[in-house]
Amino acid sequence: MECSSNRHAFVFLFWLVFLSPLVCSQLYYNFYDTTCPSMTRIVRYNVFSAMANETRIAASLLRLHFHDCFVNGCDGSVLLDDTSTLKGEKNALPNRNSIRGFEVIDKIKSDLEVACPSTVSCADILALAAREAVNLSRGPFWPVPLGRRDGTTASESEANNLPSPFESIENITAKFISKGLEVKDVAVLSGAHTFGFAQCFTFKPRLFNFGGSGQSDPSLDTSLHKNIVNNAGLLQSDQALLGDNRTASFVNNYSKWPLLFFRDFAVSVEKMGRIGVLTGQQGQIRKNCRVVN
Repeated sequence: MECSSNRHAFVFLFWLVFLSPLVCSQLYYNFYDTTCPSMTRIVRYNVFSAMANETRIAASLLRLHFHDCFVNGCDGSVLLDDTSTLKGEKNALPNRNSIRGFEVIDKIKSDLEVACPSTVSCADILALAAREAVNLSRGPFWPVPLGRRDGTTASESEANNLPSPFESIENITAKFISKGLEVKDVAVLSGAHTFGFAQCFTFKPRLFNFGGSGQSDPSLDTSLHKNIVNNAGLLQSDQALLGDNRTASFVNNYSKWPLLFFRDFAVSVEKMGRIGVLTGQQGQIRKNCRVVN
């Protein structure tokens, strides 16, 4: 018995000593509890104020988080402005005149710099603002693990390869899987369209010139998954979810049980928020989300 206890103690010490760097590099739900206890309140107040002026900003903040995480990981790179030495992501084709909400992030960062200078990363602000935007829109709430650091580079070329509503479901799924996500996450995160408005150019071909025919899409007859089941998914990529054997069952289930969708959506967004994060001594904590320190 004593030998067994010693062995267990050794195993515990081995994991504690040799794997502690891995543990330290992870994200934590209580990361700012002592260094910036007012952080969540400041983020929520600013998102609430922005939504009071324009409800559509909620979808924009969620989209910013998505576009950030899918390029270089969740490192706040989408927020960087172009400079003479850096070609940012804002002018990539999927982002140009499309992504918005930067002023809201700027205001949150400004308030946090007063409350706790050089402490909260822009990447964490994006993750929290997305959660607050969804929750204040009567969507689900999920705990956001924190401790991301901000990147010092951006990639317009990678941003040009973001999943597009014009792509086949096969291509979109491949891009999700390349980020460590799963087929289920494709069906779930497509539900983000429930919280926002699609731009006209993303669905205009379905209305007026589907497949170059000069006619509307015959399957086009708004919760997203219920609409898809009823052939009313606005974006072609959304409607394709029902025609793919890998995602059809998810669409059908979410159309019947919205609470199931809320639960899985929270899980998928939290998982997305861990893509390629910088932690520990990696990256930096930007003082201004638009520029590298």
